[in-house]
Amino acid sequence: MRTYLYLFYIAFLTSCSSFLEVDPKTSVSGENIINDETSANAAINGVYAALRDYYSVNYQSIAYLSGDNVQWTGSQSLVQEFINHRVNAENATLSSTWVDIYKTINRANNVIKALRNYEGDRIPTSVKDNVLGQAYAIRGLAYFDLVRVWGGVPLVTEPTEKVGDNVGIARSTATQTYQQVIDDLNLAEDLLPSTTNRFVFTKKTVWALKARYYLYQEKWEQARDYAKLLIDDQTNYELLTPYFSFFKNNVTGTRESVLELFYSANEVNAHRLQWQPQTNGGTRQWAPSEALIVLLTNPATAGARSQLIARDNQDRWYGDLYYRSTGADPTYIIRIAELYLIRAEAYAALEEYNLAVDDLNKVRGRALLTDKPNTTDKGDILTWIEEERRLEFAFEAHRWFDLVRTGRAQQVLGISESFRLLLPIPYSQRLADPVIAPNPGYSS
Repeated sequence: MRTYLYLFYIAFLTSCSSFLEVDPKTSVSGENIINDETSANAAINGVYAALRDYYSVNYQSIAYLSGDNVQWTGSQSLVQEFINHRVNAENATLSSTWVDIYKTINRANNVIKALRNYEGDRIPTSVKDNVLGQAYAIRGLAYFDLVRVWGGVPLVTEPTEKVGDNVGIARSTATQTYQQVIDDLNLAEDLLPSTTNRFVFTKKTVWALKARYYLYQEKWEQARDYAKLLIDDQTNYELLTPYFSFFKNNVTGTRESVLELFYSANEVNAHRLQWQPQTNGGTRQWAPSEALIVLLTNPATAGARSQLIARDNQDRWYGDLYYRSTGADPTYIIRIAELYLIRAEAYAALEEYNLAVDDLNKVRGRALLTDKPNTTDKGDILTWIEEERRLEFAFEAHRWFDLVRTGRAQQVLGISESFRLLLPIPYSQRLADPVIAPNPGYSS
């Protein structure tokens, strides 16, 4: 079996002509890779390409199918494992996701090392800081995505330049991995400009991700305060009315988006093929679950979100968030609606109930739903927020992680064994590098 590090190496060699100017016969060294503004921008574009790759299908597949919004209509048993919560360490989707995320981290590590060591004068300081900040931010997001699926993981912060580099790094704890996330986001925040760009990381994007980070850490004041930074920036961000305005009619980069990943006809997002029916050129292997269909066809719970689903010529429901014939559908990493719901949850935890309901109702109002009443019942408010997040992000990668972080997954999904809230470490990685320990409860 090849280690994930070897796979990094192969990935770099196959892309070095467009990403890193190195000798593919010997290494993917950081020396002389970035030597001017053009090569610096080309390098960070390579990091984004890897990020887009793992957010196209594999990572999303884990998030979708582990929850209760999406069903699998295909025949592959390895995919059904996520729905049944009986995922095996040999699962190919699991292994591919691990490899793709670490490929992203390795590309970011190459940029970080090259720019930290750069002493020339051909890259303006503002460009150097911007590119370096984006690399830190992407690495922070990648580790956040890893820890949500597997818990603690090996923390690789130096480039894998040749086969054998970084072998023998044991798994860190989940706490240590989360610390890596916030350390990277802090570094990115210090370096990035306070501009608005919905397709690349800026300081504002980092603020949004820090709000999400602090939500997961249950650090309510920080979650509230970082969410507020974007909510108050009404010149650049707003909840679009009605709900479907952020994705219908081929729009991209609307005022709803904080960060979305850009795809094109030349670099397609495979989401569309998974969602659309055969009559639209897709496979419809992902489809809305029966429970979600009930919610999205009931005017009292769906409102304008009913536009997320449609019927094909065989009267079968399919998801219609990703629909563009070119395959250029964006992946929505974070939207302003998430910031409102993060702040609502933080307000509820801080017992500022009227403010929590107010933020919740702003999201509901743009979905053309009636307001929830003011109450001092924290349990009711948190339930309303959970239900709202389920529908607001029905086909975005939130539901499974929301249920796990709130301790609700076992009850809602009927999972009898708590260890299955984390997925097994891919067997191929453990076989190649025995220092990587399995997650408790899994035999391999």
